[in-house]
Amino acid sequence: MSVVPYKDDAAGKKSQVATMFNSIAGKYDFLNHFLSVGTDIYWRRKAVGELKQLRPARILDIATGTADFAIETLRAATPDAHVTGVDISEGMLEVGRRKLQAKGLTNRIKLELGDSENLPFPDNHFDAVTASFGVRNFENLKQGLTEMRRVLRPGGKLVILEFSKPTAFPMKQAYNFYFQHILPVFGKLISKDQAAYTYLPESVQAFPDGPDFLAILSQVGFTTPAWQPLTFGISSIYTAHK
Repeated sequence: MSVVPYKDDAAGKKSQVATMFNSIAGKYDFLNHFLSVGTDIYWRRKAVGELKQLRPARILDIATGTADFAIETLRAATPDAHVTGVDISEGMLEVGRRKLQAKGLTNRIKLELGDSENLPFPDNHFDAVTASFGVRNFENLKQGLTEMRRVLRPGGKLVILEFSKPTAFPMKQAYNFYFQHILPVFGKLISKDQAAYTYLPESVQAFPDGPDFLAILSQVGFTTPAWQPLTFGISSIYTAHK
């Protein structure tokens, strides 16, 4: 049984995840930076660095949320590049649209409500497909990855940034204590949604990270899958090609 935010809710994971992110959308950016002590900004920039050699012109950002990663990808793209961001949470997208308006980026980044496991784009369309802290929320991980590969052009690059699980002492123990006891308390106080920040550590624990995720990328048809742990393994960058 997959991990879901609201255990007493009969709705499927996809619906529950959308509800959860709609609930916390207004506090999401603040909580990201606060709970990671700003490290999430470094992680995104490091992940975007994987696109600099490719210099993509058409980018799809999956589970784009409030568009932080979509905005960051422009650093590695061509000057006339266009980014499309897709998410199942209208609340998160609305925050993202206000952000794009404030930054004057509405002509370069378009945000759309959509299902990452059933993308409304043609085959072989994008130079790069990215996802930041979103693939562990897929209801069907292989289906979502298969769709990402379908819309990626031959020779295009996949870049995924996702939480992972440290394995070395003492980081493993410190990480588990923080995720299980500290993060849910502050998450509930600030977001007013207790489930959102108990779901986070549960979803990370359930996610097949590291070599297991590389194996799944290969199973759905990606080539040259690679894995780069960040900050003692708290998060990881995964790359692959079509």
